[in-house]
Amino acid sequence: MLKEFRDFLFRGSIVELAVAFVMGLAFAALVNSLVENLVMPIVAMIVGKPDFSDLTFTINDAVYRYGAFITDVIQFVAVAAAVFFFIVKPVTAMMRRLRPEPIDEGMPDEERRHQELLEALGRIGTR
Repeated sequence: MLKEFRDFLFRGSIVELAVAFVMGLAFAALVNSLVENLVMPIVAMIVGKPDFSDLTFTINDAVYRYGAFITDVIQFVAVAAAVFFFIVKPVTAMMRRLRPEPIDEGMPDEERRHQELLEALGRIGTR
């Protein structure tokens, strides 16, 4: 039974999952630090303060902290923007440079022109 438990613990997928989890936590801390220390001061510069937690209203002795929600929304958008602009876009550009596009030698010239036109129309449609 102990051998089976050891085999379970050291199975490749469990170890890979543990490493991915730890790396995910470290990455989340890095992105949160980026947002708190670099992005939110810019928000504070524009709006006047980086934290809206003190904004509330009361109805029948129930306190609604809508300011905390606004702060969370701003932080969510800032985290999403940081991940997209500082990680997704650069990694995509790097991968595009490292991986050359395949050359289609077997495709006739007319078919290649049709494919290029379709790609160009797709790029125009996404702007």
